[in-house]
Amino acid sequence: MKLQQAKQQEEMAVSFLQRSAGQWNSQRRYYTLKEDSSTEQMVSHLKISFLEMGDAKLEELAQAHGLAQKLKAGSSVFWESKQEDGKIISRGTTILGVLGNILYRDRGFATPKPVFAYYRCAEPENMALRTEYNGSVFEEEFKLIGQIYRTRQTIISRAGEELMIGQYLERRLE
Repeated sequence: MKLQQAKQQEEMAVSFLQRSAGQWNSQRRYYTLKEDSSTEQMVSHLKISFLEMGDAKLEELAQAHGLAQKLKAGSSVFWESKQEDGKIISRGTTILGVLGNILYRDRGFATPKPVFAYYRCAEPENMALRTEYNGSVFEEEFKLIGQIYRTRQTIISRAGEELMIGQYLERRLE
């Protein structure tokens, strides 16, 4: 039964990535959770492309992680983030791929090195990720809401203490 559940999780993850493909406007709010707590708001433009098994980008990602197996599917994600005044503060691309219960990435949030996240899909519209590196933990939850909206929440912790919460409302542009 566990093998069947793992296969079902992998299929839901691939479907989630397929349905997330497109262009998105992402309204973001970051809350710093310290005594001097602050809130930062920005808007990001996302362009997400679905990658089929065998895509050259997925082959490179598998090689970067030292995998013998091919990744089942993945995504190429371009982002450009701007502050409220329109100043660009971040721009880049990341590649991710699914194999088993792991989502492999070519880079992390705070590192240019390859990282991976354990994921679970409670239902086809939801994906939760847990990534750990350099003493930090990144817990993310994604939810597709119909065809037009997607929500995300990220909690960043270090040494068991929550440091930041990111909340996102994303609207499909195409």
